[in-house]
Amino acid sequence: MPARPAAAQPTTTKTRNSKPRTSTAGTPPKRTRDDKDLPLREDIRLLGRVLGEVIREQEGREAYELVEQIRKLSVAFRLKRDAQAGKSFDKLLKSLSGEQTVSVIRAFSYFSHLANIAEDRHHVRRREIHERAGSLAAGSLGHALERLHEAGVRPSEIAKTLQHGFISPVLTAHPTEVQRKSILDAERAIAELVEQRDSLHTEREKQANEALIRARVTQLWQTRMLRYSKLTVADEIENALSYYHATFLRQIPRLYTELEQALPGHELKSFLRMGHWIGGDRDGNPNVTAATLRQALQRQSEVALRHYLTELHELGAELSISARLAQVTPAMQALAERSPDRNEHRLDEPYRRALTGMYARLAATLHALTGTEALRHAVAPQDPYATPEELLADLRVIAASLKSHHAEALIAPRLAPLMRAVQVFGFHLATLDLRQSSDQHELVIAELLAAARIAPDYAALDEAQRRALLLQLLADARPLRVVGHAYSDKTEGELAIFEAAREALTRFGREALRHYIISHTETVSDLLEVLLLLKEVGLMRGTLDSAGAVSDLIVVPLFETIGDLRLASTIMREFYALPGIHALVQRSGGEQDIMLGYSDSNKDGGVFTSSWELYRAEIALVELFAELKKKGAITLRLFHGRGGTVGRGGGPSYQAILAQPPGTVNGQIRLTEQGEVIASKYANPEIGRRNLETLVAATLEASLLHPTKNAPQSFLDAAQELSDACFKAYRGLVYDSKGFAEYFFAATPIREIAELNIGSRPASRKATRAIEDLRAIPWGFSWGQARVTLPGWCGFGSGVLAFLGTGAGREAKLSLLRRMVKQWPFFRTLLSNLDMVLAKTDLSIAQRYVELVEDKRLGKRIFAAIQAEFERTQEALALITGERQRLAANPALARSIEHRFPYIDPLHHLQVELMRRYRAVPPDKRAEDPSMERVQRGIHLSINGIAAGLRNTG
Repeated sequence: MPARPAAAQPTTTKTRNSKPRTSTAGTPPKRTRDDKDLPLREDIRLLGRVLGEVIREQEGREAYELVEQIRKLSVAFRLKRDAQAGKSFDKLLKSLSGEQTVSVIRAFSYFSHLANIAEDRHHVRRREIHERAGSLAAGSLGHALERLHEAGVRPSEIAKTLQHGFISPVLTAHPTEVQRKSILDAERAIAELVEQRDSLHTEREKQANEALIRARVTQLWQTRMLRYSKLTVADEIENALSYYHATFLRQIPRLYTELEQALPGHELKSFLRMGHWIGGDRDGNPNVTAATLRQALQRQSEVALRHYLTELHELGAELSISARLAQVTPAMQALAERSPDRNEHRLDEPYRRALTGMYARLAATLHALTGTEALRHAVAPQDPYATPEELLADLRVIAASLKSHHAEALIAPRLAPLMRAVQVFGFHLATLDLRQSSDQHELVIAELLAAARIAPDYAALDEAQRRALLLQLLADARPLRVVGHAYSDKTEGELAIFEAAREALTRFGREALRHYIISHTETVSDLLEVLLLLKEVGLMRGTLDSAGAVSDLIVVPLFETIGDLRLASTIMREFYALPGIHALVQRSGGEQDIMLGYSDSNKDGGVFTSSWELYRAEIALVELFAELKKKGAITLRLFHGRGGTVGRGGGPSYQAILAQPPGTVNGQIRLTEQGEVIASKYANPEIGRRNLETLVAATLEASLLHPTKNAPQSFLDAAQELSDACFKAYRGLVYDSKGFAEYFFAATPIREIAELNIGSRPASRKATRAIEDLRAIPWGFSWGQARVTLPGWCGFGSGVLAFLGTGAGREAKLSLLRRMVKQWPFFRTLLSNLDMVLAKTDLSIAQRYVELVEDKRLGKRIFAAIQAEFERTQEALALITGERQRLAANPALARSIEHRFPYIDPLHHLQVELMRRYRAVPPDKRAEDPSMERVQRGIHLSINGIAAGLRNTG
């Protein structure tokens, strides 16, 4: 029997004794009635076989057999615990040449990518099967509406919630997205071909499909996985925009259609909107300027407008209705007459004539807003649309005419989705947030005030003096800038951003820019400084002491560290107590976004304390804004800065939203989508729609079913005591252990990640090796690569054991924690996420990275401390939940991990070996060694493959 190709997935069959064994047969086992995952295994086997054939064709039989040998040894070592296989595996990997290493890494990396495609398809497949059987999955829109109906919530209440709702996933660019757009595009094509296989019946059809898959896998193998040059902001913009073509522009209107069908007779406003940071986020990224802001907004507009142009063109082909056979409304006739289309072949086709004219107007809009040209021109571009509402009005004329003359069936396929797209995406596509650090605003303000001879040393003023001065200036109609004064490049650049924002609002519409986020908000003056900068460029009009002052942007504080979170409600209370602020916010729309940082608070205080302080901050903010209603209601909208890992607020969005404190959602939520998680959630259109659906479903349930009640005081007291203990344990290990930072930089690939061309911003805020200065994203990403995943669990075990103690009250406290799991969604969700991250931790793999620490005693000491805390966390979780087996409540993920990890293991071992070789050569000598380029490329490829295999490492 021939050897199974390199990346094929092992399948398990059962003997009479019910013990699983690895099947090496090339033919799939017979499907049993309960074998729900057989289609998944068949897809993985197919993709693995095709990949193996491509490797054999492209690299030769010897390379193919090497990969196959490594695969077998890795599976034997991981699944069978074969110690001899482990020794052979290790010896073989260390003996590989640089060229062989790169080839092997590419093979296993691409298998991870292909396995992701198969798993995504199976997820959709299982969901469809359940829905056809009438079983609605938790997190689906249907399930949410069913729960609301059972709870007696009327459709009018749902519609009202959505009418005032605002749900927005916000795409951000961070240095963990290791995929090139070329790779993403090829993988989308493979995903479509895999999906098609479910509807193929003949062998001939399947062979043709497989040939197309092989072509795309060949394309992948011959496409460079890595970038040879540093990723630019422009590259990040294009990567993000690729998800609109694939998913958002079509799937969001589809989601609205489902809601409209479920709530007949209720008009839905566009509550679900996309957000972006890419091109507007300057915090720590000197590459974001006024020019990149303009570029981002123009490219976003171009994507939206070209989509509308394509749909108008297709509508013209579909609406071939002749006036001789069907009448039109007077408004429709007038729209056709206004069109410059005088083609004699279309004289009796009013819809086509009207659409030709609309296309010409939209083509002119495209040129006016972006400077680019439409692809087709039946007539010359002319008379651009001034606003999206003008385009929407013309589309509604067409819809009304079709409806009134027995052609309503023609609205649903294309016209209705296009109308909804225009409502949602406008001419701006997505709301672009501006973000900068508070210390940078302070520098600009200080220079402006010094040049104007108002305050020679603003930085020396205390907080009370700053507030008084800033309020005085906000009440003064005069600008601060001195004509002819030579300001620093820094100040000129910052002011240019504000100027570009003002132009953008005029050019692209009110929704193009809504939020200005202040990183590291620590004082009220941080907020006032931004208001003053908005006033300086005309984004705030009027003075703070006047009755008509309004701000075009919502000033959004970002509370990041543990200390910041504890002060969040105090800062906002003092801000709103200032004269004129409450009235200003009300006149400006009555909305206040507040962003909460998961990543930095986790790096600062550990996973439990971060989660608890976020929870407390949310409750305090809800209470504050309830009090502020006495002066006039202001809508509080919390913006969750979640990342991919549990340590950065990751985990299932559905459970996370339902676990929010009572009163914190109310139809309003924004949350970041970052790094490779964007590809995981939105590269596949169907998976993308399901994820968007989950956000809507969870928001509705959290707002109308009130799944979280006020926790009893005993729970809150226990959480606080537990948090204090967890905080102490986490800080003791990470910040107080001598040499911990040195260990981190040696025993993880943080140095190599910093060199990888996967982000436009540096990995650290300062040129130091202090953990305090390191960005939270590469911090978490690096621990994930080394399979320690420390930010997701560290401190919890020691904290629980300290909380329980050893005295007579231990059993009572343990009983309390068990009640908290059953009755408190916050605690249950946190432990569920801990369970997941512990399952993805592998300290036997992590121990290999310890070999890279030059100070062996240091490496042994720190790793022993990490291992001890990991074991304490395992023990603590088992004590509380009663489950010693990880993912007992999530068998699907458990199976995925069991079969996926043997294929990630070689990547880890090879990464360690290559890092050893790379670090052995002094940095100034690497350019002289021709082998170093290949070694570095191998390291970066392994980072890509591991990230793809683990799926949520950033």
